[in-house]
Amino acid sequence: MTDSVVAAPLTFRRSLLAVLGLALVLMLSALDQTVIGNAMPYIVADLGNFDLYAWVATSYLLTSIITVPIFGRLGDYYGRKYFVIAATLLFTLSSALCSFAGTMQTLILWRAVQGIAGGMLVGTAFACIPELFPDTRQRLRWQILFSTAFSIVNALGPTLGGILTEQYGWRSVFYLNLPLGALALVVSWIYLPYIKPPKKAAIRLDWLGALLIMCALGSMQLLAEFLPSNGSAFSLIGLMLACGLSAALLVYQQRRAHSPILPPALFAIGPVKQLFTISILIGAVLFTLLYFMPLLFQGGYGYSPKQAAWLVTPMGVSITVSAIINGRIVTRMNNPMRLPQMGFLVAASACALLALLGSRGHFGVLMGLMMMAGIGIGFILLNVTIFIQTLAPREFLGIATALTQSLRLVGGLLGTALTGAAVTKWYSVHVAGKLLDGSNAVLPESVQRHFADPQVLLQPVAAQFVSYYPLARSAMVNAIDIGLAVCALLALLAFWQSTRLPLIQFPGVAVKQTQKPQES
Repeated sequence: MTDSVVAAPLTFRRSLLAVLGLALVLMLSALDQTVIGNAMPYIVADLGNFDLYAWVATSYLLTSIITVPIFGRLGDYYGRKYFVIAATLLFTLSSALCSFAGTMQTLILWRAVQGIAGGMLVGTAFACIPELFPDTRQRLRWQILFSTAFSIVNALGPTLGGILTEQYGWRSVFYLNLPLGALALVVSWIYLPYIKPPKKAAIRLDWLGALLIMCALGSMQLLAEFLPSNGSAFSLIGLMLACGLSAALLVYQQRRAHSPILPPALFAIGPVKQLFTISILIGAVLFTLLYFMPLLFQGGYGYSPKQAAWLVTPMGVSITVSAIINGRIVTRMNNPMRLPQMGFLVAASACALLALLGSRGHFGVLMGLMMMAGIGIGFILLNVTIFIQTLAPREFLGIATALTQSLRLVGGLLGTALTGAAVTKWYSVHVAGKLLDGSNAVLPESVQRHFADPQVLLQPVAAQFVSYYPLARSAMVNAIDIGLAVCALLALLAFWQSTRLPLIQFPGVAVKQTQKPQES
């Protein structure tokens, strides 16, 4: 297949194969995010450094956040096919390097490299859909198919991760990306067309803006981790100043840059800005559930990785099912915003009920609540993307799509950083209180020392301390419940934000609906 400029509409077969190639590429990113969640407790148990638990997620997210808009912009100027291929190759190689990591610090480093590739994938692959299918109705059909394939992988990921981790160890979850990456590389190379963008003025990338975004988010992440641990006043003040100064310089830079990474004209559109805010909020909820529910089920409830996978899988399955249902009905509704609004309320209720259960949750109840959370999220993710693609001006379509995914990662970064810091802090507070409640006398120093690090809950039970484990596990549950309560509040905040949006209608679709009665 030659790489020529695509002027005529694609045939159905070529469209299907092109979307399949993009779906395979994005499966790499989706599978990595869902598979690694169940492996995380095992990774910490093997490599140690529980205080770096959240960094395995946030290092990936931080670099992805930067590269998504950069390559979204580059794709607008140079076309997207070869960026997709380069990203797939880098993602596959970095997955192999992650599998060989011998320390937590090394794993975090290679996860950061993997995040660069993941950002390239998201920044280019999602933007290919509106480029391949300019017609709104046709684009919606393929976008739904595209998102359905993405959701199926999300559904399979937790179970696959749990089984692989329990049977073959945590490194096997990274091996999984190797054959999938090779297949995605071949299909994309052969079937994804190269669409040459119209000639534009020479691009001047906003590298300073990208650096300022990284500084602002990096200092915000460190601040989120240091605040609950009562870091030194000097460190906290320094991080606050760094975050504030980086944010102020970023705003100034975006106003003066030739090709800003965050176009002010796009953020000046009120509904688009509101949808960007919603994307951040739902990203915080989604990634907190993905990375900390396996820790809750394994460390708090004492389930095996396979059992934890069976509990997390219903969330992925229900995201898929509700996304399919959503795709069938969203274009037929007079007010399609009601679907994500319902999703926000359902997701908030699920998170609140999980937090209220504490350590008393029955396996079936937990499974039902995870399914409930997935149903809510499934009615949100696709809609936010297609609403922004509908509202954004044509010249900003690529960067708007990229920013939607990037800002979801920003929410994930902040959500996982805050939850990780809260778990580390409040576990020590809760475990001290619960262990002392179980005894009128001062506990032996060996017991206090043994349970000081929550990592022990992810390792084989020490026989001499077996009677204290239920109390320590309860402390872990209480610590993660704080993060779940915050997720419920964030989902409610997103619901409130969605009620302030104007009526959104899809061009062409609404016209077709109004003409039907006249034709009959």
